[in-house]
Amino acid sequence: MNGIMIVLTLLSGVALFLYGMSLMGDGLKRVAGNQLELVLYKLTNTPIKGVLLGTIVTAIIQSSSATTVMVVGFVNSGMMKVAQAIGIIMGANIGTSVTGWILCLSYIDGSSGIAQLLSTATISAVVAIIGIIFKMFVKKANYKNVGDIMLGFAILMVGMQTMSGAVSPLKDNPHFVNLLTKFENPFMGIIVGIAFTAVLQSASASVGILQALSVTGSISFAAALPITMGIGVGAACPVLLSSIGTNKNGKRTALIYLLNDLFGMIFWSIVFYSVNAFVHFKFLNMTMSPIKIAMMNSIFRLATIMILLPCINLIEKLVFRLIKDDPEDLEEQADFDLLEERFLAYPALAIGQSHTAVNGMAKKARKNINRALSLLGDYSQDKYNKVQEKENLIDKYEDKLGTYLMQLTGQEMSTVQMQQVSKFLHTISDFERLGDHAVNISNVANEISEKKITFSESARKELSVLEAAVREIVDLTVDAFCEDDLELAAKIEPLRELIGILCNDLKNRHVTRLREGKCEFRQGFAFNDLLTNLERIAAHCSNVAVAMIETETSEFDTHEYLKSVRHMKDDAYLECFDSYARKYSIPPTKKEKKNK
Repeated sequence: MNGIMIVLTLLSGVALFLYGMSLMGDGLKRVAGNQLELVLYKLTNTPIKGVLLGTIVTAIIQSSSATTVMVVGFVNSGMMKVAQAIGIIMGANIGTSVTGWILCLSYIDGSSGIAQLLSTATISAVVAIIGIIFKMFVKKANYKNVGDIMLGFAILMVGMQTMSGAVSPLKDNPHFVNLLTKFENPFMGIIVGIAFTAVLQSASASVGILQALSVTGSISFAAALPITMGIGVGAACPVLLSSIGTNKNGKRTALIYLLNDLFGMIFWSIVFYSVNAFVHFKFLNMTMSPIKIAMMNSIFRLATIMILLPCINLIEKLVFRLIKDDPEDLEEQADFDLLEERFLAYPALAIGQSHTAVNGMAKKARKNINRALSLLGDYSQDKYNKVQEKENLIDKYEDKLGTYLMQLTGQEMSTVQMQQVSKFLHTISDFERLGDHAVNISNVANEISEKKITFSESARKELSVLEAAVREIVDLTVDAFCEDDLELAAKIEPLRELIGILCNDLKNRHVTRLREGKCEFRQGFAFNDLLTNLERIAAHCSNVAVAMIETETSEFDTHEYLKSVRHMKDDAYLECFDSYARKYSIPPTKKEKKNK
């Protein structure tokens, strides 16, 4: 019974510790606002700066995993390169050891006078009281966040005291001492460190528990060292989980975190235990205290990074070799490599490079729309994740192309060249919006799959006709743009008009089915969302065609152009429209046949 109470008390201390650390970290991040993120990806042009920033940020937010997850997000979105991320991750490994030194404050004790004022109980109480005053009675958001930081610190300290109090009776327990002695086996100690940290998902928490166990006087250096080595590897677990669903660079960044700690564990295990085999270190039997564990943890992490820092280029090559690029990834990078700033001085060359890059963007948008539409009939989570991943890429295209083209407008160009640049600036936003609608369609497909929504047979047939028309207008648009084919561009508006008519027709038919009880309202919402997105895709395709046709004029006037086209339809327009109407006709319902 006594053993059960010790375990429960220890677990409650762990819970308080983790909650306090989370509350303190969240409060610190809110006080800093977005400045931490800005600093992370703007000031990492050298490895040393990256290491220093990673160290400082992790020391502030008290979590190397949180820092690395943030960096994985930056690399995944394209804001940061893998090489920049390596330095920050190395710094995060050092920064996380600061928590161990903060936890040493919880072991300050005193019985009277100044010593009592500096005791953990007094410090925690004062900090908690100030924190709750800020949290409950001060209206300013920043003060409330400071209150969270102080409350988190106080809870963290109480958690450490609870853990220490739970295990302190075990110092005279021979079974417990024998158990800890087994960890002096390096292999066993490393496995325990990895497993424990993987479960807790926090290196700081694992170090804190090791410090709490050290107060029993049963933890020797021989047991503490392998556990500390294993803790770093186990902390990679939440980072690796965060990389699920990211692109290859995001996965590479998460892998770097694992490789850093794995290398440190292997390298120092070989070096330390090989030397020990000949020298027989006397300090292996030294009894560890919380301060000694904090010092050992810091020295181990710092020594690992000192060894790895000169090898950043080798680490980058290794992760790129372990997670290889496929031909599609290489093609994407080739598009971005075209936008060289050196070409800006030669507008004709820069425009040609931009056209090739916009062509790549257009093809990616088309592929993502087709990928999203295929989810409606054959849903899979992998395909859904792929749509989201490629949408980030399309956004990256818009950002890079928009910046490059705006820089190009500052150069001296001919009228024709200015028109070309204006056309590209108009069209990249439409291609980006095509990518957005692909994501919207994939979200509808996800909802249909999760809620097990099924459309009626007639609704599925109608949708298949509309989907085919949308696929064709997207193909027409991309082909016309990539080949600068104005004849193809002229065929887009008639099809857009037909798709608008089909969408209205399908909405009316679905309302009829709802009235007749053939469909439910939840089906109606999904059906209507699909129609809206398909209609908007056609509209953006029309915008691209207009931009191409209007390039011949001195300025764009999309509204006037479309107004004239729709009110002054020539024979070619009408013939094209009739051809599409026959191709994408929807058979009338029985009721419509009867009315006729």
